[in-house]
Amino acid sequence: MKRKILIEKTDGQYRTYFLENDEIVEIHCSPADETSGQHHRLGSIYVGKVKNIVPNIGAAFIEIENGISCYYDMKEAPNAVFTSRIGKKPLCIGDELVVQISKEAVKTKAPTVTSNLSFTGRYAVLTHGNTRIGVSSKLPRSVRDEFKAQLKDWHNDQFGIIVRTNAKDADFGDVIREIESLREDYLALLAAAPSRVCFSCLKSSPPEYITDLKNVYMEGMEAIVVEGRELYEKVHSYFESELPARTDLVRLYDNPSFPLCKLYGTETALQRALMEKVWLKHGGYLIIQPTEALTVIDVNSGKNISRMKNENGIMKINLEAAEEAAKQIRLRNLSGIILIDFINLEQQENINTLLKEFRSMLAQDPVQTSLIDITPLNLVEITRKKVHKPLAEQIDIKTFHLQETDEAI
Repeated sequence: MKRKILIEKTDGQYRTYFLENDEIVEIHCSPADETSGQHHRLGSIYVGKVKNIVPNIGAAFIEIENGISCYYDMKEAPNAVFTSRIGKKPLCIGDELVVQISKEAVKTKAPTVTSNLSFTGRYAVLTHGNTRIGVSSKLPRSVRDEFKAQLKDWHNDQFGIIVRTNAKDADFGDVIREIESLREDYLALLAAAPSRVCFSCLKSSPPEYITDLKNVYMEGMEAIVVEGRELYEKVHSYFESELPARTDLVRLYDNPSFPLCKLYGTETALQRALMEKVWLKHGGYLIIQPTEALTVIDVNSGKNISRMKNENGIMKINLEAAEEAAKQIRLRNLSGIILIDFINLEQQENINTLLKEFRSMLAQDPVQTSLIDITPLNLVEITRKKVHKPLAEQIDIKTFHLQETDEAI
């Protein structure tokens, strides 16, 4: 698979576009003012204070800044690193402890924090609170077994290690060096935390476009195209520090008369990714409607009325809709509960085939996505891990003039 990344600064945002085989498959946006919301970035670590405890839901609310309360699962308290304790209970109001943002704020929901800290590198993650040695399930079993055998001596009762998918083709020595570096960062943070005051930021995550580069699969990567000299220097500096052998991938694009958004059609792709209606190639269309609790995707035959007369025709529409739905879920970063109303099929064999094909399509998503089942009302249930905000919340939609059309694009 051919991969490419585009990074641009526009409308007060950094926007990162992931391309696979020349098609935009992911869009990530973040404020261009890197001091804005610095303490609320995913992965940042602070000394927080317990503001409130809600026993009936097994949760606490922890302030990481005056007025910024975050959800915390009290089951994690036994593994927490406390900097100040008020009482003898596992958790008390007023306790101060080290927490890390694990989920961003979404709409009316507060950010989620965890005391099971993680230190993420390109090839591995060091985990506090989970001491197992794990390997990404997306790696072949033979590779997983080899990594587990090689890392056996690293097992301890203080921290764990998870080998990431990116380590597939990495030299084992590079993986070990990264783990050693992560361990040094982890031990340094534990040593510094007791002397830091409440609300201190112990570790600030890098800008999101740098995090994107750390997490992306490099296999098949052809180029990382960056618009603007200043932004290019930051990305190039990251590669010189972390991936010096791949700095040749970073390329500057600096043509004001024909910007990157025109060359690759990024603005058009972004606008389409915010529209409610998505046309399919052969006349059908999807309606995508996020709500507070879940996202609903409705499949419609549209102009493809002729195929509605037989089961095979309906099956073709549904398979095309499944492929596009999987793309849109990833592109729009939809998460949580997703319900898809496919056109009803009569034959159980066709239903099974649709679910099997759709499950295979969803498995290509880098974010954990699971097809749960189909309900008696023929609604397909999906769950996708919540981490970042959905694309529609990363963008000020008022700045876009979304023009719905009755014509297939």
